Amino acid sequence: MREMTPIEKYYNKFNEDKRLTRRHGNVEFVTSMKYISEYMEGENRKSIIDIGAGTGRYSIALADAGYDVTAVELVKYNLGILKSKKSSVKAFQGNAMNLKRFENDSFDAALLFGPMYHLNKFEDRVKCLNEAKRVVKDNGIIFVAYCMNEYSIIKYGFMENHIISCMENNKISEEFKCLSDENELYTYLRIEDIDELNSAANIERIKIISADGPANYMRRELNAMDEETYRTFIAYHLSTCERPELMGAAAHTVDILRNHK
Repeated sequence: MREMTPIEKYYNKFNEDKRLTRRHGNVEFVTSMKYISEYMEGENRKSIIDIGAGTGRYSIALADAGYDVTAVELVKYNLGILKSKKSSVKAFQGNAMNLKRFENDSFDAALLFGPMYHLNKFEDRVKCLNEAKRVVKDNGIIFVAYCMNEYSIIKYGFMENHIISCMENNKISEEFKCLSDENELYTYLRIEDIDELNSAANIERIKIISADGPANYMRRELNAMDEETYRTFIAYHLSTCERPELMGAAAHTVDILRNHK
């Protein structure tokens, strides 16, 4: 029997199905859905490939909204949950760096809301972008989510008091850059790292947004809010999520890219 990869072992225990339904995760979900809808509806795009679909939170919501959605998920456990939901999503097991099942120019848009979290090598992240480019039509849209360096430094390093041990163990550089090796499950980037990836993949940014802003720092406070205050927080976030001064310290960004062949 094939031994499970570290990512498979992790997601067999991590409750991915509930993450985006919790209040802090819902901020990310509402924000990402707003921008997906904006760019899909603006030019009458219909087909989406969700690469790294997890348990289908985005795939199923988009299918329910009327889009033709194909999901690709590496982790068999997550894929099983997605399929058990009996939606119209066409779901397959696959790797974001090799989408050989799909022909060139098959989709109007692609979501990469997960693969970049776990690819530690620059060349693998570029390969992932290039595969998304290949299967998306000319002038199509690619949405790419990243975990951000400063969130990890502030939250895990300082708030959870791991900063000194991480620096001593060469997990964080003197410039406070997270250093990921092949054994790390997550990779944390800065905006300039994302810019470098786009340049290597020769892909054009439309805009970059903060998917969750301060929400992940405020889990306890968000959970304590009454519904009106929580709705007001989401309104605040949506009004500020494109502000560059708030981008790098959020837990996640979404880079919105236009594919040119």
